[in-house]
Amino acid sequence: MEYLEKGFRKNSDIVSRKIDDEFILVPICKAVGDVNCIYTLNETGASIWQLIDGKRKLKEMEDEIFKEYEVDSQVLEKDIEEIMKEFEEINCILEVSN
Repeated sequence: MEYLEKGFRKNSDIVSRKIDDEFILVPICKAVGDVNCIYTLNETGASIWQLIDGKRKLKEMEDEIFKEYEVDSQVLEKDIEEIMKEFEEINCILEVSN
């Protein structure tokens, strides 16, 4: 539960776009050859990404997503934590101090 009390903002070195039904994250690079990865988000990941604003804590984001989807709250909490840790690993989010 402690993790859900954290807040995050998007890294300005990442550009996000919705293309058709997919949401993608692209690292900003100096040259086209520098692009190592383009990340495609699933529906849950896209919902989380859209809620990251540097102001909300993860718990608030969880509450918003819970309203949108029919899912067990423990499953949602686990999914959010896993997705946020993946976002941290690829450096597309930064933790904000409260």
